[in-house]
Amino acid sequence: MKIRTLLLMSLLSIITLVCGQSRGWSADQPNILFIIADDASRDSFGAYGANYVKTPNFDRIASEGVLFSQAYNCNPKCSPARACLLTGRYSWQLEEACNHQPFLSEKWQFYPWILKEQAGYSIGYTGKGWGPGIWQGNVAGKANTDNPAGPAWNKISAKPPYKGISNIDYAANFTAFLDSLDDDAPFCFWLGTKEPHRGYELDSWKRDGRDLSEVTVPDYFPDTETIRGDLADYAIEVEWFDTHIGRALEELQRRGRLENTLIIATSDHGMPFPRVKGQIYDDGFHVPFAVRWGDRVKAGRTVTDFITFPDVAPTILEVAGVAAPDQVTGQSFLPQLLSEESGRIDPERNYTLLGKERHDIGRTDGELLSVGYPSRAIRTDDWLYVRNFKPQRWPVGDPQFGFLNCDGSPTKSYLTGLTVGHEHYHFFELAFGKRPEQELYAIEADPDCVKNLAVDPQHVAIVEQLWNQLQEKLEAQGDPRINGNGEIFDFYPNRSIERQQQLYKRPDWNPVEEFERRYGSGSVGLK
Repeated sequence: MKIRTLLLMSLLSIITLVCGQSRGWSADQPNILFIIADDASRDSFGAYGANYVKTPNFDRIASEGVLFSQAYNCNPKCSPARACLLTGRYSWQLEEACNHQPFLSEKWQFYPWILKEQAGYSIGYTGKGWGPGIWQGNVAGKANTDNPAGPAWNKISAKPPYKGISNIDYAANFTAFLDSLDDDAPFCFWLGTKEPHRGYELDSWKRDGRDLSEVTVPDYFPDTETIRGDLADYAIEVEWFDTHIGRALEELQRRGRLENTLIIATSDHGMPFPRVKGQIYDDGFHVPFAVRWGDRVKAGRTVTDFITFPDVAPTILEVAGVAAPDQVTGQSFLPQLLSEESGRIDPERNYTLLGKERHDIGRTDGELLSVGYPSRAIRTDDWLYVRNFKPQRWPVGDPQFGFLNCDGSPTKSYLTGLTVGHEHYHFFELAFGKRPEQELYAIEADPDCVKNLAVDPQHVAIVEQLWNQLQEKLEAQGDPRINGNGEIFDFYPNRSIERQQQLYKRPDWNPVEEFERRYGSGSVGLK
């Protein structure tokens, strides 16, 4: 009887394998669930020590899998960070996609579509995929159309508990996607919440019965009730993101698909507050990152190897048994996942590179409109070194346009309302003031990056060492900003043309035409 059972099981396995191959997939291929928050800081998750924000489901992934303590996003803004994730390239290698709100070229390959075309994966996304920007003539996230993250699954909605929270029921849309699958075909799904992106229901913390004394205020903010309340409102939306993680895990468990699903949970960058989102400081680019993969990953480990968003696509492709395309420059962290060790697995993964060009509009330089704030940085275990290439420019946008590289908020209003001589005015300068060409922060002593040591004579040697290392690595990667062609980033057009014409009172100005005049047409996905 036992032999007959074994033979029957073997026959069923062969049938499953053959059926899978006829569809282009293998029965042992894992599923991929990529879960990403919109604007959630690393320190807002319990696994990283948060107390006033409760994230039991993210923490579950960390405890049942691997928690990465040194995960980074390469460029701390929505569009460029997500482009790094999907393409496997460093931000400065992505041409127009290094900027926020671009016309995304069709030259790039995206890992979900590679999995669909080369390995027969069923793919989809809900909520926020890549964006904002234009891809294939559509405004990403504004229409129920394809996205670099996959075909859209956004039709199911639910009444949110607070204003500002999207009515998209992300977990229910994931369930609908699973319902649509044939047999046990492998899937790759992107679950991207729109929370905790602004705006928030003002003082929702009161309705939720929260205690402001439990809120942690970082060193770059004054400790006021306004800012504590803003942080508490933000915490509610982080927890909303976490509830959808839990519902997705429950659905996979109910279907018996949890153990063969590689689950990654992260955020695109830090919280939507001054000096965080869009800024080259640790809270802007140091992201939460936890991975679960059943018994294939030893649970309860914390890995300190440096990983970055360009590493995600090659890792997922390797897990699926698919060769990475030539465009990929990131490095798979599959060895870190499969190791049974904690701590530093690969001694050479001891730093990461970061950078930005133009994020939002509203910055000028003489006659030039909508220019960026070009910066590059290197982060090691001990140091953050930042090089600001245009220190004469305003880092958060020009004051007369409202510092547009910072989302509106009670915290922003408080800081920008301060006047010279006020006891808190230096907090305004930290968030919105001009910055020196070089910045250096000692991470252990100053994790909030408020004391710049670059001008200290005692740190001349480390500044020179880190700058040389940064230049060497970026030159090897072909970074235009290092190789003398960085001005092109100022001219890749932002897709919000009419808004810019109104902002600058220049109805005749067209950034697309300006780019084509300088560099030729057809190279930035403008068709």
